[in-house]
Amino acid sequence: MQPRKPQQIARELALLSISQLPVNPKKLDKLQDDQLVSKLVLGAVRTLTLEVQDTLNNAAGELQRSNDRLLSSQTRASDLDTARTMLQEAIVCTQTAINQLGTAVDFPELIQLANQDKGVRNYAKELVITVNEHRDVIDKLISTALVDWQVNRLAQIDHDILQIAVAEMEFLGVPNSIAINEAVELAKRYSGDEGHRFINGVLRRVTEQKKTA
Repeated sequence: MQPRKPQQIARELALLSISQLPVNPKKLDKLQDDQLVSKLVLGAVRTLTLEVQDTLNNAAGELQRSNDRLLSSQTRASDLDTARTMLQEAIVCTQTAINQLGTAVDFPELIQLANQDKGVRNYAKELVITVNEHRDVIDKLISTALVDWQVNRLAQIDHDILQIAVAEMEFLGVPNSIAINEAVELAKRYSGDEGHRFINGVLRRVTEQKKTA
């Protein structure tokens, strides 16, 4: 695996910490470097823990429903098919949780780079502040690009990935192709099995709408 660039580390740090930071992220400007890193890393750990717990709870629920359906099915084909589908969904949820846990092995690198590389700290902070300052505009762009879906129904991690990518494209001068590719890579690490395809589709519609605006 090739070493990740500082901005990639910063995106990941921003993604994992953004939902756990104060409502007014401009307070981050007043923090010393070591305090800023502590805030970002603590938020990242909390987010990852919550995501894994939620995913495992979903998997456990699907397994229980699958088991209940099998026990009450009396071998009816339709019930067996439903139970099989539930079991497959439980396996997908479990795999997602395993993937999320696997990213924890990168935390030492993330913490080290955040401590040593000022560029990582500054870009992570810039992403968090930009998303919060322009949240209404960003969410409007995302909302118009969604098909038969609403922003408030998005999974938190998917929503945060989309917000960071749109913030980069709209306010930070990052080329569309780079912002989309980086968002897709984050989705592969943290979202569900189909998450990266969903993220890619939404962001491409955002860029298409900007062209026609």
